[in-house]
Amino acid sequence: MIPSQMLKGMLEGCILEVIRKKETYAYEISEQLEKYGFGTISEGTIYPIILRLQKSEMIEATLRDSKSGPPRKYYHLTEKGVAALAQFKENWQELESAINQLFMEVEEVEEGHEGIIEEK
Repeated sequence: MIPSQMLKGMLEGCILEVIRKKETYAYEISEQLEKYGFGTISEGTIYPIILRLQKSEMIEATLRDSKSGPPRKYYHLTEKGVAALAQFKENWQELESAINQLFMEVEEVEEGHEGIIEEK
């Protein structure tokens, strides 16, 4: 399970990606994130992010009838949302690269120390 502190900064971009793939509603977003291995993320966590994305004009909602219960808000990306998602992906790639570089360097140092310890 991914710790919630690690997820906080990434959820906005991940929610944008879920919405990009398919116009969807909040509960379905949480289901999709769980399917991709994010663990259980409550709607109480997702709704404030959705509201922020709406206020920032990155997503828009369309009210549609539901087969079970009241109408649902289905979210889709705006042009601003598409641009924000592209920026998120670029930032993610830079972060991933930096972390991988750090970890590979640490592993190389550890492997070098193992050889020294074994020789003694």
